[in-house]
Amino acid sequence: MASFGVMGGPMQAQGHVQMVTRLVDHKQNPQAASDAPRWQVLGDYSISVEPGFPEDIVSNLEKRGHKISYASDSWSFGGAQLIIKTDDGYVGGSDHRKEGCVAGF
Repeated sequence: MASFGVMGGPMQAQGHVQMVTRLVDHKQNPQAASDAPRWQVLGDYSISVEPGFPEDIVSNLEKRGHKISYASDSWSFGGAQLIIKTDDGYVGGSDHRKEGCVAGF
């Protein structure tokens, strides 16, 4: 069970998909999922990737005909806050791209 949100206008739905993929498919904890470099499909259907995005993935996508560009910063990739329930309690993550924190009481 998880509760999370990603703000960021057109990035919001894309960020949600990326968080679910990282939590479920890659079995990452909320902080690792939030910290990972993101991608976004732009209005012209090109793809923008964050600094730190794996170059081998970009190269592979370009070989398949995708137009990829590296963003100069991370501000347009949304900001996530996540918490999951585990057998031992709760684990949270707060995005370094925006202000926020994880706190429990």
